[in-house]
Amino acid sequence: MNIGDAAAASGVSAKMIRYYEQAGLIARPQRTASGYRIYAESDIHALRFIRRARDLGFTVEQIATLMELWRDRTRASSDVKRIALQHVDVLEAKMREIQSMAKALKHLARTCHGDGRPDCPILDELSQDGLSAADHQGAHHLGKGFDRLR
Repeated sequence: MNIGDAAAASGVSAKMIRYYEQAGLIARPQRTASGYRIYAESDIHALRFIRRARDLGFTVEQIATLMELWRDRTRASSDVKRIALQHVDVLEAKMREIQSMAKALKHLARTCHGDGRPDCPILDELSQDGLSAADHQGAHHLGKGFDRLR
């Protein structure tokens, strides 16, 4: 099947299929005489694996490792579990950061009158170069969390 068919069958866009080829997550496919890519059912299966892993937030590097383990029938499931649990730790840390940012933004929104006046504590906080003594506890996490998510 061609790249368009592979994209439809796997749920991965043609652009991302090309990227995954370039990144080495899937093998370079055979090509027709005119240069079009030809994908086998095994390629589609691998693309679906990648899509599900990306949906769970795994990085390309983690997916490469998971794919190696998936293909290695002598693997230890403990290796896969270790990667998954490490990823859970990262996701939970991100959730805590996002919750902290939401708390800080809610606090800032409560302090803003939201009326026709130009003064706005939200913009004041965002324009600060550094933390001041007047900063609220959650506002510290706001900046810290934004820096990590950039």
